Amino acid sequence: MNFALIGAAGFVAPRHMKAIKETGNRLVAAADPHDSVGILDRYFRDVRYFPEIERFDRHLEKLRRGPDEDRIHAVTICSPNYLHDAHVRLALRVGARAICEKPLVINPWNLDQLEAIEKETGGRIDTILQLRLHERVQKLKAELCAKEGATKRHRVSLTYITGRGPWYHASWKGAEERSGGVVMNIGVHFFDLLTWLFGDAEKVEVNLREPSKAGGRLTLQRADVDWYLSVGCEDLPDPSGAATT
Repeated sequence: MNFALIGAAGFVAPRHMKAIKETGNRLVAAADPHDSVGILDRYFRDVRYFPEIERFDRHLEKLRRGPDEDRIHAVTICSPNYLHDAHVRLALRVGARAICEKPLVINPWNLDQLEAIEKETGGRIDTILQLRLHERVQKLKAELCAKEGATKRHRVSLTYITGRGPWYHASWKGAEERSGGVVMNIGVHFFDLLTWLFGDAEKVEVNLREPSKAGGRLTLQRADVDWYLSVGCEDLPDPSGAATT
């Protein structure tokens, strides 16, 4: 398969490059407004790079209209959260499958638009659910199903503290309108994991919401969860540590 990648200079992009390489596929085009994309050469030496998304879009459309062996089959989206749904639409418009980092959208009503264009184009949107593939998590899920079935309720406490310096709040990650805030940028992975283990959400309460931290209670089908998320270094037991889970 031929892949294209949006957000090549970002933190998570090298993981996608590595996965594309290790699965025997090709990365043929990449886009990012920041040109610090030398990491591309570690995995592929013939990637067409575009600092402007418009030229990237034009190139993918050109490939779509050419021979099938040259067209893009999948677009991997590693851009800032607030751009995810726009870049998903770009992928589907050029006839490619969209593989998007979480969250797909910041505002839930935009999911309806993505579902509609998915049906209109016949394309497919996939998101990254990496915690579900963790060996220890899969073992836990198997144990929960085997020992207790799907009826027993659990009490769960989720505390995740990952200290971030001043750069975090100056970047798009610290701007709630661009990242969705701590809940969407940090917590989305854990909320996916919790619903996978204990069922859909029945009630959501938020009792703390600040730029660097958030907390509340989540009532799931088989669990009551008290959660707390923070990027504040002052919350770390050891200020030099990276994260506490």
